[in-house]
Amino acid sequence: MMNNNNNNNNNNNRRGPAPPEGEQVVRVRTPKKEEREVLAIVESLLGANHLKLRCMDGVVRMGRIPGSMKKKIWIHEGDVVIAVPWDFQDEKADIIWKYTRPQVDWLDKKGFLRT
Repeated sequence: MMNNNNNNNNNNNRRGPAPPEGEQVVRVRTPKKEEREVLAIVESLLGANHLKLRCMDGVVRMGRIPGSMKKKIWIHEGDVVIAVPWDFQDEKADIIWKYTRPQVDWLDKKGFLRT
């Protein structure tokens, strides 16, 4: 007869060791230069799904929240996002990703948010 406690302990160890206390494991999506993605900070909300973005390449663009993101993600002033400038109008961009607070801290620590 097999001891039931040993079986439960084996199942708990399948996920690997727990991360150290106070340190959070963060997976961060970085902008892909080959797809013209740039980091941007939301300066102001203009209404009708449009935003004023200060991009890390030094350009201030008008950003648009596409319909696929509009209902799922709320974007506020000061949020860090990934924007893709339009091919035919460089002063406008589409937002494709919004970062969480721990991800923004990681980006800042690694030097991605410096202009």
